[in-house]
Amino acid sequence: MVLFLVFFALFILYMINTMTDALCERKEIPSEKQPKVFRTINILMTILLTSTYVKFMFT
Repeated sequence: MVLFLVFFALFILYMINTMTDALCERKEIPSEKQPKVFRTINILMTILLTSTYVKFMFT
């Protein structure tokens, strides 16, 4: 089960990063601000995936 959740989380992060890249291109976000956008979204998604993992494992 843990292995499945790890692969699922990696897939979700990859897809979110792909969509974030498309968002940056479509909204023409400057190159200087793009790392901050990616960092913020990745941190928020990691928190969400970690809380989901804790919920599945301990409830």
